[in-house]
Amino acid sequence: MSFTYDVKQEIAGADLDERQAKAQLAALLLVKAALHMNRNGTYLSFQVENASVAKHVWLLVKRLYTVEPRLAVLKKMRLKKNNIYRIVIEQGASRILEDLGILNDRGLHVKPNYDLIRSEKNARAFLQGCFLASGSVNSPRTSNYHLEISVTHRGLAESIQKLMERFFLSARITERKGLWVVYLKAGDKIGDFLRLIDASNALLQFEDLRISRDFYNQMSRLNNCELANEMKSLKAAHGQIEAIARIETLMAPEQIPPKIRAAMDIRKQYPEASLTELCDEIYKATGEVISKSGMKHRMTKIREMAASLSQDRRSSETK
Repeated sequence: MSFTYDVKQEIAGADLDERQAKAQLAALLLVKAALHMNRNGTYLSFQVENASVAKHVWLLVKRLYTVEPRLAVLKKMRLKKNNIYRIVIEQGASRILEDLGILNDRGLHVKPNYDLIRSEKNARAFLQGCFLASGSVNSPRTSNYHLEISVTHRGLAESIQKLMERFFLSARITERKGLWVVYLKAGDKIGDFLRLIDASNALLQFEDLRISRDFYNQMSRLNNCELANEMKSLKAAHGQIEAIARIETLMAPEQIPPKIRAAMDIRKQYPEASLTELCDEIYKATGEVISKSGMKHRMTKIREMAASLSQDRRSSETK
């Protein structure tokens, strides 16, 4: 099963008081239900591919309004051929919509009734219902963090976005294939959303894998940085060895300043050592205390001397 399936199954199993249950059912119906009319009057239909969500909706309607919804199981004939669970509410459909603030004398509303989501716990229940109806979240095993809720009306998408902002979740909205999608991309914000909708087990799994991956990625970046620095140091050391060889070929030993001579000797003994290590070795050999910047200055002086000697030699050869 997918991570999204696990999250929805966990939400569907949570205990709700009556006001929370109504807020959640209102979200489920606003996002996913359709209102129909026939010669017998109006009826509601609600269909999903998740059996846990279908069962949850069936139980909510029965609990809150003492009606008997019909449940049908259909089989997809294309692609994965999953089951589709369809709930039909014929009894008291209009009464249910009116009680949830979705239907009144002016017609149907695509935005939630504010009285229903005024309190924090009811607002959270509403977001639970939105996610149950059409939410999805990428597995934390992937590096692409993404959580979304898709709806058919822009007004409802904006309401969901504002509701998430009440809990400091900066969601964005985009249009995709005729649907309005409210989404989060940051891993920490997705974790906050899972915490908000009381998906505790899913949150623990998500954060555990996210933190492990982020730690591994950080270690990889540090290792790559250290490797790059090491390669840079080796390249510099190789250039210093070449400069030393040039000086020793073109210059008499007594002409070389003592401190430069000491730096040359220690570099030849430790061709792969860092500047800090060279400072330690020169202290062991001569007792001289020298800083890393001091050693760097001497190595720069060695390269400058070698370059100058090479230039003088080329000039004399062209005369």
